[in-house]
Amino acid sequence: MCNAGDSEFTVFRDELVDAGLLIPLGVPGLFGRSGTFERVIDQFEGYATRAVAPFKPEVMRFPPLFNRTSYEKNGHIHNFPDLLGSIHGFMGSERDHMNLLGSFERGEDWSTHLSATNLMLVPAACYPLYPTATGTLPEGGRLVDLKTFVFRREPSDDPARLQSFRMREFVRLGTPDQAFAHRNDWMERGLSMLRALGLEAEAVVANDPFFGRGGKVMKATQREQNLKYELVVPIYASESPTAVGSCNYHLDHFGEIYDIKTADGQVAHSACIGFGLERVALALFKKHGLDPETWPADVRGVLDAQVAQVPLTPAG
Repeated sequence: MCNAGDSEFTVFRDELVDAGLLIPLGVPGLFGRSGTFERVIDQFEGYATRAVAPFKPEVMRFPPLFNRTSYEKNGHIHNFPDLLGSIHGFMGSERDHMNLLGSFERGEDWSTHLSATNLMLVPAACYPLYPTATGTLPEGGRLVDLKTFVFRREPSDDPARLQSFRMREFVRLGTPDQAFAHRNDWMERGLSMLRALGLEAEAVVANDPFFGRGGKVMKATQREQNLKYELVVPIYASESPTAVGSCNYHLDHFGEIYDIKTADGQVAHSACIGFGLERVALALFKKHGLDPETWPADVRGVLDAQVAQVPLTPAG
C-alpha cells in the first residue's frame, strides 16, 4: 500500500511487489523475481542474442565470484572501495568455532571470527574475461558475448538500483580502432534495440562513480575523453533518466594489466556495451504496464521475433 509521502522509488517498488513481480528479501536492493519477470528478461536476452549473432561472438558465462588475485590487479579497490564485496568464511579450529558460537548467541558481531577467502564478488561483468585473455589475440581481435551476476554495495529503495543484478555484455578486444569502432557501433545499435521496444532511450556522456577526492579528477577526465556513454531511459518523472546500458572504451587499461597483445605485438585495447537486464525489464514494466500480455503488439512482436530488428552492418 502506497502513502502520500512515499517517493516514486518506493511507489514503483511496492507496485512491483504487489503484482508479484519482485519478492522482497529483507535487504534494500535485494529481490527475488517471479517467472513473469524472468520471462521478460529471457525475451530481451533472446533479442540481444539475435542482434549479435551475425558477428559470430565467442560465448562465455561467468559465475558471480572472481579470483581475488585477479581482482587486485585491475584497480577496482583503488577506485570503487565503497562498492566492493569480499567473500569471507570460517577457517578456524573447533575452539574457534565455540568462540564464534558464543559471539552469535550473545548477539555480538560473529562475522569477526571469519577470514577472507580467495574470492571476490564480481563488480563488473567483463572483469573475469580479461585474466583469461592473457597472450596474443588473433588477427581480427576477439568479440565476446558474456553474462554474469554483478554485485555493488549500494543499498537503495529504488528497485532499479539493485545490489545484485545481471549484465549482458559484448566485449571487443583488439586494436584501438577495433575497440573504438565497437563502442560507437554498439552505442547506436543499443539505442535502436531499446527504441524498438517503445523505450525513449538516449545516449549521454557519463562517468563511473570513482571514490573520494581523487575520484573527482578521474570523473572529469573520463568525461573529457568521452570514454563512457550511458543508454538512459526515463523511469521516474521527477528524476534524471535511468541508465539501462553503458558503452565503454577502456583504452589499453586491461590490456596492460593482464598482458593482452594484438597480433602485431601492441598492447590491446578493449571496449564493451553492457545491458543491465533487470533495469531493462523494469523500464519495460514502467513504460508498458505490469502485465506483459497487455503490452503493445509491436513491442511483444520484437521480443518474440525470430530475427533481430536492428541494423546489422558492422562499423569499420
